[in-house]
Amino acid sequence: MSAIGKKQNSKFAIKEADEVEILSLVDSSVDFQSHVNKQQVLSFRKWKQEREGKRINKLYLDLPFAEHGFSFFIRVFSGDTSSCILFDTGGSPLAILKNAERMGLDLSEIQCIVLSHGHYDHFGGLVAAVKAIGKSDLPIIVHKNMFRKRGSINAMGKVRRYPDFPSENQLNSAKLVSTKQPSLTANGMVCVTGEIPRRTSFEVGYMQHKTFVNGVWKSDPLIMDERAIGINLKRKGLVVLSGCAHAGIINTVNYVQQITGIKKVYAVMGGFHLAGKAFENRIQPTIKELKRINPHLIVPSHCTGWKAMCTIAKTLPEAFVWNSVGNLYRF
Repeated sequence: MSAIGKKQNSKFAIKEADEVEILSLVDSSVDFQSHVNKQQVLSFRKWKQEREGKRINKLYLDLPFAEHGFSFFIRVFSGDTSSCILFDTGGSPLAILKNAERMGLDLSEIQCIVLSHGHYDHFGGLVAAVKAIGKSDLPIIVHKNMFRKRGSINAMGKVRRYPDFPSENQLNSAKLVSTKQPSLTANGMVCVTGEIPRRTSFEVGYMQHKTFVNGVWKSDPLIMDERAIGINLKRKGLVVLSGCAHAGIINTVNYVQQITGIKKVYAVMGGFHLAGKAFENRIQPTIKELKRINPHLIVPSHCTGWKAMCTIAKTLPEAFVWNSVGNLYRF
């Protein structure tokens, strides 16, 4: 594993992955009954039955569950080798550990943790995950802003403070890799974007967001520690994974294209942050741009919101997949 900083405008010699597996470990919804009519997507029961056969009856007792949080368990393959990374850690220790157990995952296989940004629903299971992985010097790719105190302001002008990011002492068995720049990990097959430039006219940030600096709550709409993941899938193009897309999902996809030099986008997955009145006016321009990008699969989840999901499903029905905890994506 490696995390190699690059200048922001340079292109990576990102290695091709022969195959990618992405497992939805923590998310805000579960659906174990609906049929998924795409060969690249297997529901929890389907892939567990594929792997465990007659033991399927046990699954009715040990289903994974949803919470307000996000985590992807990612495995990339090249030839006879594979690398395993964890993208975010959900909102609580309970969800990531119990869901991993119920899915039959061995968290000790994880070679690197990538955090999308410093909000509690993405780092809530971090300390527990590091302990379960049990490796000294486990790389955790972070941004210095993740350690700041944060919150959001309500209609009454009062700041609701978010839970604090774990301290370095709590993560002392791990190796924190702090960077603003793009980096490579998973034997060069995974690109972590670093800070994402804000260039679209409609993705203007989270206006209610605050950061506590020098004893004062200050406006912090851009949340510059937000980063995403890009994977170069052989013969198919980019797989772009977003935690919350505070930078905007279109800015995110565009930047992954820029730094990798790869234009074709195969899949866009994760949180698009289009939920709530402050964000709903971004739904239509986002969908217009997604149509232009034309990915084979679009898998919005977590903070995308039902209005945006339903609109994407109606507008791009051939690409859309409703994510559920336990879904396995194999490309």
